[in-house]
Amino acid sequence: MKGALAWPFLRLYLLTLLYFSANSILNVYIPLKGDSLGASNTEIGIIMGAYLFTTMFFRPWAGFIIQRTGPVMVLRAIIAINGLALLLYTFTGMEGYFFARVLQGGCTAFFSMALQLGIIDALPDKERSQGISLYSLFATIPNIIGPLIAIGIWKSGEMNIFASTMITIVIFTTIAGYSIRIDHSKALAPGPDLQRQSFLQSFSKLYKNPDLFRCSLLMLIASLVFGAMSTFIPLYAAEIPDSNAAIYLSIQACTLVAARFFLRKKIPSNGKWPSAYVMMLMLFITISSLSISLSGYVWGGLVLFYFSSCLLGIAQALLYPTLTTYLSFVLPQQGRNVLLGLFIATADLGVSMGGAIMGPLADLTSYSVMYLICAILAVVTTALAYDRREIGQPRNSKSEDSSADRL
Repeated sequence: MKGALAWPFLRLYLLTLLYFSANSILNVYIPLKGDSLGASNTEIGIIMGAYLFTTMFFRPWAGFIIQRTGPVMVLRAIIAINGLALLLYTFTGMEGYFFARVLQGGCTAFFSMALQLGIIDALPDKERSQGISLYSLFATIPNIIGPLIAIGIWKSGEMNIFASTMITIVIFTTIAGYSIRIDHSKALAPGPDLQRQSFLQSFSKLYKNPDLFRCSLLMLIASLVFGAMSTFIPLYAAEIPDSNAAIYLSIQACTLVAARFFLRKKIPSNGKWPSAYVMMLMLFITISSLSISLSGYVWGGLVLFYFSSCLLGIAQALLYPTLTTYLSFVLPQQGRNVLLGLFIATADLGVSMGGAIMGPLADLTSYSVMYLICAILAVVTTALAYDRREIGQPRNSKSEDSSADRL
């Protein structure tokens, strides 16, 4: 296999799968555990949101540190720290969960930036979107069985099963991570532009650069909806007759995985703004949120409930790699890695807001009203994607030489 499916890339995807496997369980287990301990939706939302809020904070700095110390040292360090964070869940309460989520968030910032920037730099232009999509795919595959495992652990009532699961994940991730050999080259390290580019100047480009601003705002609102879904569906499902949160999340994950694999070649990878494509994905998010909102009040609500998971899975599968690929072409080469880090940080911020902001909103109103507001935000933001003009021009294509040799 060549290109995005070459063996060096497959090893990185496998490491990604192992790294994110614990979070697919924790995303369901923590809200259920918190609810059983009497925590409010606000408290649960803050704990869940702490993970990606910390990730967002560290994203812009991750590339610079990787450049100075090398990707192998960084990967090994964060795998060790992430392992300690997972072990905290086995013997602490809600306060310990919050600290563990913060540790996990910092680790994820460095892990994902190292791999995504490496994929972008190592692959030829026409396969760049496939590489990003496959990375995202393997980060999502655990979500197919993770919710089912979490529900099973929770229903068993045995804490030692939860502890054994976390320890097993730590062991296998450590073995896989420490066996990875990455050449410390331009393929997996931000270029010297980071030494010249002021971080403050990069932050100002978040709103000064029209490409970055547009994509960041779209990703922020979409991720807010994604975060609200993943955090509160396990609790909202109890209000819908015959519904099952684990089935919902599994359908969403299966749809996401299938879309990222089978539709990866359909993701634009030419540097032109895909207006209609992005608008369609935002409308999918709108319809999904509206379906969830109505599912508890209309006849056939259970059908709407699961239909929502399919639409959300497609949108979640395609929107992030589409926007990331587009920005990798149109952002200025000087400081590109920092700017991409800022964009990815808006996705983290959105998911974090989905728990931290939508949790209090659900407490004040209801889950149904909260998801209706998500639908309104998504449909309003859809208008931002409309533009028939090319916002940026694609760079000259790189050589089509074997990308696997760069890793």
